[in-house]
Amino acid sequence: MESNTYQCPFEYALSIIGGKWRGLAIFYLGRNGVMRYSELRRTLEGITQKMLTQTLRFLEAEGIITRTVYPVVPPKVEYQLTDKGVKLLPILDALQGWGEGYV
Repeated sequence: MESNTYQCPFEYALSIIGGKWRGLAIFYLGRNGVMRYSELRRTLEGITQKMLTQTLRFLEAEGIITRTVYPVVPPKVEYQLTDKGVKLLPILDALQGWGEGYV
């Protein structure tokens, strides 16, 4: 997705962290650093394989995460936040702090 298709920067930011899984994926990658696909799937309880794949592809296309594939058998794939993704962590921390007051 191109960020220039949004009406304002706030709309773009919401498109990145919006929905149930994108923000959570970013949050846990920020907490845990590099994670493999299977680790993410276990951490994001309830996510389907298809939804995790779609979420990771979207975040990679937006430059929020990087995907590294190692040429081993079985294939080893790792995900981590980019500098752009790391800049979202204070926002997610603030959302978590707000939520702690109501859960």
